[in-house]
Amino acid sequence: MFPTLIRRMAELPTAPKLRNATMKPLTGVYNSRFKPKKVWPPDFSKLSQKDQFRFERRYKRRVKLATARPRWDKIVRLAQLFSVTSVLIYSLLFMDWNTKEQPFQGIRDKIWGALAAFSPEQRHQRRDPDIEAITNAK
Repeated sequence: MFPTLIRRMAELPTAPKLRNATMKPLTGVYNSRFKPKKVWPPDFSKLSQKDQFRFERRYKRRVKLATARPRWDKIVRLAQLFSVTSVLIYSLLFMDWNTKEQPFQGIRDKIWGALAAFSPEQRHQRRDPDIEAITNAK
């Protein structure tokens, strides 16, 4: 065990073989044996209005496609929808407006009246319906 450890410590350090390892920066010279067909970025002062517009449209579209994050956008939209809906429900049903009359009292009464049918106090009314009232409704 110790001879291996000593031998490894005596070796010269090797460069990391990771994908994210930093590389030497390029020197500004185009390091390829193939010459580029076009100079990039183009000099917009030498281009016509039509060509400038074409470049703008093409590269705006490419940037938009490259930076698209559909999953993130969906999460953000759902979070916005949830937060706005919860604030509206809270302000309609639970918030105290510190006024003499509550502005949404009519809506509150209707909603709580509809939800009162599910309360334990009215459970017996759901179990034993008034059959005469149902049959005479015709």
